[in-house]
Amino acid sequence: MMLMWYCISNRLTEKSDVFSFGVVLLEIITCRSAITRTSENEKTHLSQWVNSLISQSDVRKIVDQRLQGDVDTNSVWKAVEIAMACLSATANRRPTMNVVVMELNECLATEMARIKSATTGFDSKDSIDHMISLNLGTELNPRAR
Repeated sequence: MMLMWYCISNRLTEKSDVFSFGVVLLEIITCRSAITRTSENEKTHLSQWVNSLISQSDVRKIVDQRLQGDVDTNSVWKAVEIAMACLSATANRRPTMNVVVMELNECLATEMARIKSATTGFDSKDSIDHMISLNLGTELNPRAR
């Protein structure tokens, strides 16, 4: 998908970087390669596989099997939604990296709060508010080129 657009335009942009990041994010979430050979002459892009599972509404089939039961389902759904938004076929429909970082920080805050409440017994709402107040995005924002 992305390669075809690049071959035609011979240009890389911020939005093409966002697309590439979406692919990498899906690879991390699923622990699968971007392209999978389904038969001798046929290959499937990871986004196609994820799309087919999204329609079944079961994120447990999407997430890396080694993480089963060890992550917050809502955080995983949010991360998958972010990745899929990055993979929009229309470049101007893809989020900016600043938006991606903000949304991933929300996922991180939710997950950190879940872990903290599981280990300390604190109310998860209080933990989420505390984690968000830490301003996690400051040192994680992408640097300008």
